[in-house]
Amino acid sequence: MSDTKQKTEGSGLESQEHRCRQFAAERGLHVEAVFHDDSSGGGNFSKRPAMTELLSHLKRNKHTRYVVIFDDIKRASRDVYFYWGLIRQLDEFDAQPMSPNFVFEKTPEGRLQQSITVAAGEYERESSARQTRQKTQARLETGFHAFKAPVGYLFVKHANGGKIMVPKEPVAAVVREALEGFASGRFQTKQEVRFFLEAHPLFPKVASGKIGNTTATDILSSPLYAGYVEYKPWGVSLREGQHEGLISFETFCKNQERLKGRAYAPARKDLNQDFVLRGAVACCECGNSLTAAWSKSGTGKLYPYYECQTRSCTLRRKSIRRDAIEGEFEELLKSITPSQNLFKAATRMFKIQWDRRAVSVKAQKAQFQKQLKDVDKGIQETLNSIVAASRPSVVRAFEERIDKLESDKLLLAEKIAKCGTPVRPFDEMYRTALRFLENPLNIWELGSLEVKREVLKLTFSGPLVYERNRGYRTPELSLPFKALGGLAMQKNEMVPEAGIEPARPRGRGIFLPLRLSPPAHALFVVWSTPSP
Repeated sequence: MSDTKQKTEGSGLESQEHRCRQFAAERGLHVEAVFHDDSSGGGNFSKRPAMTELLSHLKRNKHTRYVVIFDDIKRASRDVYFYWGLIRQLDEFDAQPMSPNFVFEKTPEGRLQQSITVAAGEYERESSARQTRQKTQARLETGFHAFKAPVGYLFVKHANGGKIMVPKEPVAAVVREALEGFASGRFQTKQEVRFFLEAHPLFPKVASGKIGNTTATDILSSPLYAGYVEYKPWGVSLREGQHEGLISFETFCKNQERLKGRAYAPARKDLNQDFVLRGAVACCECGNSLTAAWSKSGTGKLYPYYECQTRSCTLRRKSIRRDAIEGEFEELLKSITPSQNLFKAATRMFKIQWDRRAVSVKAQKAQFQKQLKDVDKGIQETLNSIVAASRPSVVRAFEERIDKLESDKLLLAEKIAKCGTPVRPFDEMYRTALRFLENPLNIWELGSLEVKREVLKLTFSGPLVYERNRGYRTPELSLPFKALGGLAMQKNEMVPEAGIEPARPRGRGIFLPLRLSPPAHALFVVWSTPSP
């Protein structure tokens, strides 16, 4: 058959077999075997499993003279080159081709007729393939996804004809959570995204309950989830799609940057509630992560320990009691917890900056529009350079630059459209984050294993280093805790609500903006020195 759709929606194979059996019965031929092919193989008979099986059958029975019946000569092959290759192999095995619709003759006229008939089939095949591709490409260029719907989407009939992709809930919500989680740092690696999808009961999986290694990569790198369409093999550049995206284009761009970069603290499948710090604490000697296990004493009692397993390390197999390393970690969290007065002051500063954000919207929007004009100018200049270029490598470099500029253009257009529009109110946006900053130890003690792993990532910007019998070395804190620590210093003053600069400065000072997430918000700190 021409394609698998005929197999699922028609009865072509059965009707072909019926005609072939009738043809054999009329000539008194005994049917020894039947070979079904679900597709034509694009003209190449060597890519058709049943045809290969047929030739193997003839080879195994060289001394038996067979007749091979095709329903039609075009079912043998729709490619002149491969057709005559098939006929030569049949001749080699002394097998005679026959068909209810065609007479195979070994005369010059017969071979000419066969060539003409197969060439006509080849033309039909290539012409149909060309028309299909042209229509599919035109649909892609107008922003419609024309291939199989990705996980989280389904096709529905559109009012104007054809089909359009729409989110398929509740799977779409699971995919959205995975994509936004990777962009925000909740999931540090593709493996963590994969583990999340495998563990979620609503995400579709194979019978084994697993998903392929490439599934997470395909989901993270597909612009379809941002509402955009692209198909590079046919030269269809990135463009806005006609379907609803699950995430913003900015989130998609963050994911692409993270896929290219190096992630921190990759997840392990063997992490469990018994050893929550496994993989997050490094050895003070070699810098490699400590592992953990239960150790059995002479009496048969089990004891939990952390230890370094690096062969060349001097502290290899020097065990550390679990209650010591995890108890000291809780003390470490307690030590970085800000006082209530400091926390309330920081919260007020967040709110002030949130309110002031509206004042700078016009300037921010104008800046984005200026950047958009610069990008358009860059695209035009690059196009002019392509016209003047002669070397293929130079042309390819210019084309890659245009692709990057087009992506920047789409991102800027999205920022302009959303400029000044808060996603959610302040209290809703920062409720969870502020609760975490107020008391990370409380979140750690009450949270599940997954929550505890998030506390580690959000509190520390690098792995913790533990020195046996001495405790933790000074940790690298994440930016929010660094900022709160800076506010707690003796020689500082928080910026007054009246403005950044005091009306009557009493001395020189250093003004330092500390950017927090999202980028539009900041804490402002002033270190003052006495007047000369």
